[in-house]
Amino acid sequence: MAELSEAGAAKLSNVVPTKYWHEMNDSRIQCDVCPRFCKLNEGQRGMCFVRAREDNQIVLTTYGRSSGFCVDPIEKKPLNHFLPGTPVLSFGTAGCNLACRFCQNWDISKSRETDTLADAASPEKIARVARDLGCRAVAFTYNDPTIFIEYAIDTAQACHEAGIKTVAVTAGYICPEPREEFYRYIDAANVDLKGFTERFYHNICAGRLEPVLDTLVYLKKETDVWFEITTLLIPGENDSDAELEEMTQWVVEHVGPDAPWHFTAFHPDYKMLDLPPTAAATLSRARRIAVKNGVRYAYTGNVHDEEGGSTYCHQCGAKLIGRDWYVLSEWNLTESGLCAFCGAACPGVFEAEPGTWGARRLPVWLRDFA
Repeated sequence: MAELSEAGAAKLSNVVPTKYWHEMNDSRIQCDVCPRFCKLNEGQRGMCFVRAREDNQIVLTTYGRSSGFCVDPIEKKPLNHFLPGTPVLSFGTAGCNLACRFCQNWDISKSRETDTLADAASPEKIARVARDLGCRAVAFTYNDPTIFIEYAIDTAQACHEAGIKTVAVTAGYICPEPREEFYRYIDAANVDLKGFTERFYHNICAGRLEPVLDTLVYLKKETDVWFEITTLLIPGENDSDAELEEMTQWVVEHVGPDAPWHFTAFHPDYKMLDLPPTAAATLSRARRIAVKNGVRYAYTGNVHDEEGGSTYCHQCGAKLIGRDWYVLSEWNLTESGLCAFCGAACPGVFEAEPGTWGARRLPVWLRDFA
């Protein structure tokens, strides 16, 4: 556990108490937000770095502070069946409760400097700015909202009061009780299923597979949250035919065929600089295996592949939504979300017309807004 120095403690602002923890018999306090169960002495931080023990309780040290805000296309989260073509105001904080060696947001998720949290904003201001910018949703992303759950929930409530939907981009590594509270305020999620072996989660992510699978089943069976799945395929680590077969079969059996699945390309980053980028052919192979095993909406990502990025009717095969990167090129859904050719339903959250945001990415400083 990281020690919180006196100088560091003095610099902290926006520290709020939390409720998911309990005292142990040996004078330590256990954090109960995620399955890591960090056990802290006074002045220590958990592995996530943002939850710490102060004054004999666990506090969140980054409430109201962000590593930055940006308006993105919703497809970048990635979500292909949730308000296609619309803009989403995205933000994160610092830290993470996993330790993925391939992390592609490591400058945020592995940050140990609170000075990187340069943009401060209340939940109400975030909701107001999202509305003023024409965003249909706010996304908790860049790092996992599990570790700033108190800030995320308050922001989600403010967003709903302003008519703004909420999106969680998450690894799904969360305990049952906080999970139930968190998803009560979430409209859509993208869950990162990083692999399908305990070896991969243990050696590459310093975590466990089972809690992530539990989250997927929970979302399907216990909530109305629209969710999609992402798997970053890493050459030689989680991209074998055998693992893809087992993983896709499990999802169809336990989650169903309608959860969209994004197979995305790895590029060398953070502590995995010695592997090559994922070949486009690997993503296409994963997509074929998923479709063969019953996944109705399988996509390729981080590569230019209009076929692999488009949505097709599971019944007649017609193209329902054409996508060229993040630009919608075709729209063949009726106002009620049915295939315009055969009338089959396309699962998701759709409106009569798609958004027109396109591929734009607009960095936003909330301090510039009144």
